[in-house]
Amino acid sequence: MKYLLPAFFVMIAFSANAQQHKLEKIWETDAIVAVPESVLPEKNILYVSLIDGGPWDADGKGGVGKLSLNGKDYDSSWITGLNAPKGLGKSGNRLYVADIGDVVVIDINKGKIEKKIPIDGASGLNDITVSDKGVVYVSDSKTSKIWRIENDKPVEYLDGINGTNGLKAIGNDLIFAEGKLLMKADAKKEVTKIAEVPQGIDGIEPIGNGDFIVSAWAGYIYYVYADGHFENLLDTHEQKKNTADIGYDPAKKIVYVPTFMGKTVAAYKLK
Repeated sequence: MKYLLPAFFVMIAFSANAQQHKLEKIWETDAIVAVPESVLPEKNILYVSLIDGGPWDADGKGGVGKLSLNGKDYDSSWITGLNAPKGLGKSGNRLYVADIGDVVVIDINKGKIEKKIPIDGASGLNDITVSDKGVVYVSDSKTSKIWRIENDKPVEYLDGINGTNGLKAIGNDLIFAEGKLLMKADAKKEVTKIAEVPQGIDGIEPIGNGDFIVSAWAGYIYYVYADGHFENLLDTHEQKKNTADIGYDPAKKIVYVPTFMGKTVAAYKLK
């Protein structure tokens, strides 16, 4: 019996630590999406930011496309004339786009650029999130800052955030990436650490109960638990398919993945 007990406890420990979640691919487009960086699911459409050039080049080649929820119908020219658009956020009839040094505001109904909000000194605007009160947050990866925009007026919100990228506003909290760290700033801007993953975080999506799905540009997606431990859900780095700023449909539990240099968008069911 003394020889069986250790094996029994090892089995219990293994069971407790076994992976509980996985991603199952539903569909993937052909390689026709011009360097997609961010996907934002909204009702019956997917908005996709299209860099279509160098990641930080002000070349006017970028834009925002629209993709159907089944991945079959694709409009690559809905919005054109941007530079290197990345993060997307929506509030009402407005779509906000991070574009190097400007936050571009798009009138969704008209399908036209309404205005551009310049961010002082910004050169690497990356992700965007919009709170339920319509407050916009945008990260600048090159100056290590996060900006807050209310009534179209930007104000520096956090500074010294090395490797800042992904953002997600949840109630009065701002969840943000600081390199490999998943962090939280509350309404008083008091910052606490949620978790650390092996790769620098790009997209952040809440799952509920304090859990998150986060992507790392190199080709990894992780499930992060509220207590800080995580599971590796996807690894496509050897296939040279990036996993940039993901989108998530909580009702259908579908994760939408822009593959950047892979030039596709893929949909996965979270199980």
